[in-house]
Amino acid sequence: MPVEPPLAPPRTSAFGSLRARPVLWALLPGILLVVVGLGVFFSVLDGVQEKDDLWDLDQPVLDWLVDHRSAAWTSVLAAITFVTGPTVLPIVVLAACVVWRLVRREWWRPLLLAGAMIASTLISLAIKGLVGRERPPEETMFVPGAETTASFPSGHTIGTATFLLVTGYLVCSRNPTVPRLVAWGLLTVVGTAVVALSRLYLGYHFLTDVVAAVALAVTVLGGVLIVDRLHTVERQPEVLPVPS
Repeated sequence: MPVEPPLAPPRTSAFGSLRARPVLWALLPGILLVVVGLGVFFSVLDGVQEKDDLWDLDQPVLDWLVDHRSAAWTSVLAAITFVTGPTVLPIVVLAACVVWRLVRREWWRPLLLAGAMIASTLISLAIKGLVGRERPPEETMFVPGAETTASFPSGHTIGTATFLLVTGYLVCSRNPTVPRLVAWGLLTVVGTAVVALSRLYLGYHFLTDVVAAVALAVTVLGGVLIVDRLHTVERQPEVLPVPS
């Protein structure tokens, strides 16, 4: 009598026990970014509330930049802060998402970018309301009274950093090459630094405001990685090896 071969074990989902370890490895970079971003943010927040650590540099940095203003640099950085503000940047993001959808014929990555930008804005506004930190004195502002929301964190900085970080991940993760990674990494660092500098130079924020904003942008990037990789695993579970 022929012996029937044993039945194959039931295929489990990406969240089943057979695939739990590969899924965790796939999510680990995003989890680490969230942990690091939140760790830096709460460290800066603690310094602001306790008036120590990085907070000690807030006023000296602001005073030094205000004392070294020039007409040329003020014009350039004022233009940059306008372009990356709540009037122009959302239009840039919307245009980028629409063009991406039309050119690449996909909806997932543009949706992730739009969701990340909305999330960063809501997080920034919520924290501003909860912390309620006052802006620098009006006499140090390029345009006194131009900013009416709370100071911590910097909305311009978190918006720019989130846009560059998330776009860089979405562009580079599908086809990573060394030149592309290096180029986008430099663009992200320089772009974020210039916007942060513009907010400090024009007297609208303190150093801790922009550092906290970058930390939150890193946190948002981590969340995007987690969501994107869960989506990839659910659509293509065979890309993960099943542990023996």
